[in-house]
Amino acid sequence: MRDETTTLAELKEVVRAFNEAREWGQFHNPRNLAMCLSVEAGELLDLFLWSRDEGPQPPVEGRRQAVEEELADVAWNLVNLADSLGVDLAAAFAAKVAKNELKYPVERSRGRLEKAAELAAMAAAGEP
Repeated sequence: MRDETTTLAELKEVVRAFNEAREWGQFHNPRNLAMCLSVEAGELLDLFLWSRDEGPQPPVEGRRQAVEEELADVAWNLVNLADSLGVDLAAAFAAKVAKNELKYPVERSRGRLEKAAELAAMAAAGEP
């Protein structure tokens, strides 16, 4: 599998088949899957703990493989949760992009770190 050639539908099928072969669906309610997603994201974050902004990311050279594995775990659990909820992840992603384009217009947000509400308040106050 490669990013360039693998679809989300294919990833969902891989996860689904893996789970079905092990009869794990009985444990995969949305609450548990959401918690698992959070746990896996925390394990990914842990690999970057104590990194310096100007230093290597992650801070320990030998962690690259672990980062890839944790990213895969996060993706696995995201796909698993979306599948269990019947969410079309690509459609949800596209809708979020459209929403963010409205919240963060390029002319107001380029190079800025303010949240959407802060940008809107600045615009209402006539600030550049």
